[in-house]
Amino acid sequence: MTTATDTRSVIVEREIPQPATRIWKALTQSHLISEWLMNNDFEPRVGHKFKLRGEWGGILDCEVLAIEPERTLSYSWDFDNPDPAFALKSVVTYTLTPTDAGTHLRVEQAGFRPEQKQAYGGAHAGWKNFLAKLEEVVGAA
Repeated sequence: MTTATDTRSVIVEREIPQPATRIWKALTQSHLISEWLMNNDFEPRVGHKFKLRGEWGGILDCEVLAIEPERTLSYSWDFDNPDPAFALKSVVTYTLTPTDAGTHLRVEQAGFRPEQKQAYGGAHAGWKNFLAKLEEVVGAA
């Protein structure tokens, strides 16, 4: 049986030359989330259940777990897949820390089982791409 201590996390960090208020909007407004992450029915309210719809046709079931405006956002990120190598129950946490140059953004997706090497690698690459798009959206907002 797999326990929480048997899981790994993908962590991607980025310095964004924008204030936390702008990044927070891109993390919590549904139409902006659609521009950098996936189509969704997100609402910034603890307990809100929402779906992320990937361009590849996959649907992620999510629930807002924690919100501290302009500081932290956390939600479940569950992908049901018949292939256990890709079925994933995880938690994504965004942490924003103001810096002299803007904001340090840390994204952690926790919950990858040891046998999910491909999903882990895909998430690592995926988050780098998502954050590059996020930075474009925040710069244009």
